[in-house]
Amino acid sequence: MNEEKKVLKNKSVLLGVTGGVSAYKSVELIRRLRDEGASVTVVMTEAAEKFITPLSLEIASQNKVYTDLYSDPLAHITLPATTDIMVVAPSTANTIAKFARGIADNLLSTCFLSFRGRVVIAPAMNWRMYENPVFQENLTYLSSKGVIQVGPEEGDLACGEKGIGRMAEVEDIIETIKSALSEKSLANEKFLVTAGPTREYIDPVRFISNRSSGKMGYAIARAALRRGARVTLISGHSYVKRPKGVTFVSVDSAAEMRDAVHRSLPSVTVLVMAAAVSDFMPVERSHDKIDKTGELIVKLKTAPDILSEVGGENNKPFIIGFAAETGRKIERAREKLREKNVDMMVFNNVTEPGSGFDTDTNKVVIIDREKETELPLMSKDAVAEAILDRFCEIKA
Repeated sequence: MNEEKKVLKNKSVLLGVTGGVSAYKSVELIRRLRDEGASVTVVMTEAAEKFITPLSLEIASQNKVYTDLYSDPLAHITLPATTDIMVVAPSTANTIAKFARGIADNLLSTCFLSFRGRVVIAPAMNWRMYENPVFQENLTYLSSKGVIQVGPEEGDLACGEKGIGRMAEVEDIIETIKSALSEKSLANEKFLVTAGPTREYIDPVRFISNRSSGKMGYAIARAALRRGARVTLISGHSYVKRPKGVTFVSVDSAAEMRDAVHRSLPSVTVLVMAAAVSDFMPVERSHDKIDKTGELIVKLKTAPDILSEVGGENNKPFIIGFAAETGRKIERAREKLREKNVDMMVFNNVTEPGSGFDTDTNKVVIIDREKETELPLMSKDAVAEAILDRFCEIKA
């Protein structure tokens, strides 16, 4: 638990690059995979070399790039044998058709037939090709055999037209790979995750809020999805990209978040209150913008305590709360665990460098009824994995 967990660390990725305009994105995909701790070996089709050079991908991957079926006669056996996952991005209509019909006329298609693990394809083509019924049959067939599809997206295409056919964003391909390699330890769980800040309005243009970005809650939602959970994400204003696959509910104020939580609660098994819900709200809200005429006194009252309300219910789900404090006030987090009747409390000191609001890292202590686990400074994705690991230990 003290070492940062990366889903792709020490994983071997066999990346197939086929002949599409978006082949240039493969360089970024390789870089991101390596940043995540994976090793990448590239197999290119002959058509792919018309769009990007093997040298570019060799430099990006720091591995030999394979382009020919005959220069390494056993590569179609040895490469798949040492691979954790096979990814084809971009994946053209031609290559997808070969996969679906068992055609093996180049190195990539023979690797596909030899490989026994999970395969991810990222289709990329003109919208007419993508919507063609014959091509859709190929996709459906591959899906029935366990091939995982990511994308394509709708938008501007290389031909100048608009429609569905753009290769999925690199970030989405990475997330799909992580999901494919994750143990489905939460397959029977229904998670409700709250994230981001709430806004309590003084008038139509002014509000009280906090610095929460939503990054921690979104990281937990993504990690739970990877592990097979059904996830509802209730979020205040956040610029973090919405995870694909969640049921998303947008809220503004603490009252709206409270209502959304209670509406969703009957169907969930786990509640993760990662949102920074406002502690105070104005007693009165002006319907018109307040003129700047001198001193303004705003009277506040306490906002709804959603965590306490849910903790007091008879048929409550497993509850994970967050205690963001200024300073090493861990005893307050322990008190909240008891007083709010929650099952796990995640404490962090927001004044510590790299920890807390609007950062990509966090340093937390996971407190539950059995023990306390202090984690070093790590990415919020890794913190999310650690929290879910501890949940699985408690539920085991």
